[in-house]
Amino acid sequence: MSRKVYLDHNASTPVHPDVVAEMMPYFHDVFGNPSSIHGFGRAARDAVDVARERVGRFLAVAPEEIVFTSGGTESDNFGVKGLALARGRGHIITSKIEHHAVLRTCQTLEERGFEVTYLPVDEYGMVAADDVKRAIRPDTIAISVMHANSEIGTIQPVAAIGALAKERGIPFHVDAVQTFGKVAFDVSACGIDMLSFSGHKIYGPKGVAGFWVRKGTRLQSLQHGGDHERRRRAGTENVAGIVGFGKAVEIRSRELKAEGERLTALRDRLWEGVRARVPDVRLNGHPTERLPGTANFSYRGVESESIVLGLDLKGIGVSAGSACTAGSVEPSYVLVAMGLPIDWAMGAVRSSLGRSTTAEDIDYVIESVEPIVRKLRAAMPVGA
Repeated sequence: MSRKVYLDHNASTPVHPDVVAEMMPYFHDVFGNPSSIHGFGRAARDAVDVARERVGRFLAVAPEEIVFTSGGTESDNFGVKGLALARGRGHIITSKIEHHAVLRTCQTLEERGFEVTYLPVDEYGMVAADDVKRAIRPDTIAISVMHANSEIGTIQPVAAIGALAKERGIPFHVDAVQTFGKVAFDVSACGIDMLSFSGHKIYGPKGVAGFWVRKGTRLQSLQHGGDHERRRRAGTENVAGIVGFGKAVEIRSRELKAEGERLTALRDRLWEGVRARVPDVRLNGHPTERLPGTANFSYRGVESESIVLGLDLKGIGVSAGSACTAGSVEPSYVLVAMGLPIDWAMGAVRSSLGRSTTAEDIDYVIESVEPIVRKLRAAMPVGA
C-alpha cells in the first residue's frame, strides 16, 4: 500500500486531538442555549466567552470586538458588504486575486450601484501600495486586500496599504483566512479595521470562523433576528464549534513561530528537490514573502489535473489551485492576473504543508512527481 501524504492544508486541516477533546462535553453535557439565563445557558455562555477571550488575546484586541461567524466566506461578506450597505453608495478598492468571497461580493455590490476598482498584481502576485494610493478617490468607502493568497501564498504589503487607508480615513478590511495562526502580525500596527479568519485552516472545526471589527467601525448586519453577538450576527451560537476554535487558537499561539520555521524549511526542500529533477518547472508566487507551507509549481505543457490524479494514485493529496475552484478547466484567475502564459498556468499544482508533514513525506513527493510528469510529457502529441 502506498504512503499517505496530505499536502492540501490550505484547503482544510485535520482537527487537532486536543481541540476534539475540548469540544466533546459541549455536544452532550453542556448543551444549553448561551442566551438562556438559567445555569445550563450560563455554562454555555461562559464557554463562548472563554473562546472569545482566547481569540482576542491572540490578536491583541478587545474580546468584545470579535464576532463568531459560520466561515471565512461569511466574515468576508460581513466586512465588505456590511460596510458598503452601511454607507449606501461609494467606491471600493480591492485586488484581482482576492478570494471569491470578496470578488463576488464586490460584483454583487456593483449591481447595486457601487463602483469597484480591481487592482492588478505583479509577476509574484503582489499588490503595489502605490497602485492603492492612485486608486483612492474622494468617494472611496473601503479597501479590501487579502493578507495572503491561498493558491500562491504571496503575502501582501498590508502594513503599507493600511497606512494609506488610515491617512485617508478609509476603513481597511483584510481577509486573513490563510495567515491567521500561521504568520505573526499586528492588526493595529498594520492599520487594519476589519479582519476575517477561520477555524478549519488552523486545525479547528469546520463551520466556525471569526470576524474582528475595530470599535467605531460602522457596519450593517447581514443576518437579522435575535440579539446574539452584540446584535451584529443573529442566530444561536455554535457553542461546540466556538469552543474548538478557541482551543485551536490557543494551540497555534504556542506553536506559531517554531512551526513556521519548520514548514519554511520543508517547503524549500520540496522546491529544491523538484527543480533538480524536473525540467521546465517554475515557482509561482513571491520567492520569500510567502506563506511558510505553500509551494505552487507550474509544470510547463502538462495539465495540472493529470498531475494531481497521478499523485493521488501514489497516496499524495495536492491541489490544482484553490479548493473553492476545484473542477474548473480554466486556468487559475490568480495566475492569469500575474501574467503567467497559458502553457505554464494550465500546469500549476499547489502543495500546502502542515503539522503532520515530515521530511520523509517531502522526499516521497519529490521522488513521485518526476516520473509522473515525464510520462505525461511523453504522451503529449508531437508539436503540442
